[in-house]
Amino acid sequence: MTTADVALRRRQVRAETTMAVLRALGRTVVTAVVTVCIILAAWIYAAKYAGVSPYVAKTPAKVWAYLFQVDDASDNRSALLSLLWTTLGHALIGFVAGLLAATAGAVLFRLSRAVEHAMMPFALLLRSVPLIAMTPLIILVFGLGSVWSVAVIGGIVVLFPALVTIAFGLQNASPAMLDVVTVSGGGTWAAIRKVAFPGSLPSLFAAVRISVPGAITGALLAEWLSTGDGIGGEINQMIPQAQFTALWASVAVVTLVSVALYLLVQLVEGVTLARMGMADRSSGSAG
Repeated sequence: MTTADVALRRRQVRAETTMAVLRALGRTVVTAVVTVCIILAAWIYAAKYAGVSPYVAKTPAKVWAYLFQVDDASDNRSALLSLLWTTLGHALIGFVAGLLAATAGAVLFRLSRAVEHAMMPFALLLRSVPLIAMTPLIILVFGLGSVWSVAVIGGIVVLFPALVTIAFGLQNASPAMLDVVTVSGGGTWAAIRKVAFPGSLPSLFAAVRISVPGAITGALLAEWLSTGDGIGGEINQMIPQAQFTALWASVAVVTLVSVALYLLVQLVEGVTLARMGMADRSSGSAG
């Protein structure tokens, strides 16, 4: 192959990568627009046509006015953002705890079928028992309002779907590439590090996408039942005080942040896999 052929091939690869990145960006934008439209349509229908009292159900226009038009809009936004940052901090704790536990479990499953058979029933038990039923026990063990309680509650929400997704990706590593590592003298850890993990990137990104909204849900539950701060804890005060506009504004902001973070991960996934020549697998995992 001549130097000109090599240069031509490099230009073709760069062009294909650029197109894959643009497709990922376009897919993310379209998904964002469609998702927001569906959320707004469902919200308006629930507020106006579902038979809920207007005193309780607030429309998007009422929430917009609460955050941007009324005299106290600036104070409302500041208070809500402060609560949101607390909730996102708790969500990050649960996200990291759950994802690390899921990754470690998936690696153990890859190393030993016996470990998988021993641990999977426990994971299924965590998945089948409602988390709200286990929360009092978690709080009793780890302490009311403690960071450990937040990590365990959020981690359980993230753990099971991430564990299944990552384990699936690791178990489907290319047998041919694994044989290459073995023939080259590499052991099991080398095969996992050099073949299984890179090949499972679409599954890893899918696990992260699934885990982001799950971690936020776990954080809200932990705040509601354990820490008493953040948006989850503030909801306990909003309902008895009939602050329904603030309640709907909080739910709207949490929902939009969850969607935005999900789409951000999807975009990073598309760009990363496109640069690695795995754009087709990215499209498949996005579904």
